[in-house]
Formats: sequence, C-alpha cells, structure tokens
Amino acid sequence: MQAMPDRVRLTGMRFSATHGVYDFERAQPQTFVVDVTCELLSRPDSDELATTLDYAELARVIAADVTGEPVNLIESLAERIARTCLRHPLVGAVEVTVHKPNAVMPVELTDITVTITRSRPA
Repeated sequence: MQAMPDRVRLTGMRFSATHGVYDFERAQPQTFVVDVTCELLSRPDSDELATTLDYAELARVIAADVTGEPVNLIESLAERIARTCLRHPLVGAVEVTVHKPNAVMPVELTDITVTITRSRPA
C-alpha cells in the first residue's frame, strides 16, 4: 500500500489587491483570501528546514503573486499561484482556492471562490 503524501496547508491568507474585470475593481482594492495545500514529493529525513517546504517563504511568494500585476479573473490568479507553488522542487501537486468575499454581485452572498488542482507534469 502506497503511503499518502505529506501536505503543507496555508489557509486564510488575506490580501488587498485590484484584480477584476471592471474598472471599479481596478481602482479600489478589494480583499482576496487564499488557501493553498501543497502535496510533497518526499518526507523530511531530518529536523532541518532545508529538507521540507518552508511555509514562511511560500507565504511570501504567494503574497507577491496576489499583490502583483492585476488579472481579470480569479481563475488566472489561482493559476499564477499554482505555478509558483509547483516551482518548489518538493511540491508534486497543489490545490489553490481564491476567495473574493466582497465581490459586487446582483444577489447577496457570503463569498465567491475558485478552486483549482494542479500537479507537476509526469
């Protein structure tokens, strides 16, 4: 039986950014919340940070993705974040959820999310 991969999960990362299709979304920053789960290709073989995924560094690069160049779609933002996570040599797969809780909508709602799952090419 194959062991389940180790996972590193960061949830509820909050950012202010100007992603969106409409001009008002680009003019006034909105809150975006990001959840990321990375599946690791190997288990640490020591108690050293270098043998695993540094989640503080991962949070920093995700912050740069979210607060960087605006995109129209949160789907595109999720793709950007997934590509960043998969650049780490220990990450084999990643699930990214982008929340846009304050999106202007024609109906009342609590949140809008997009979730994608991506893996390293075989």
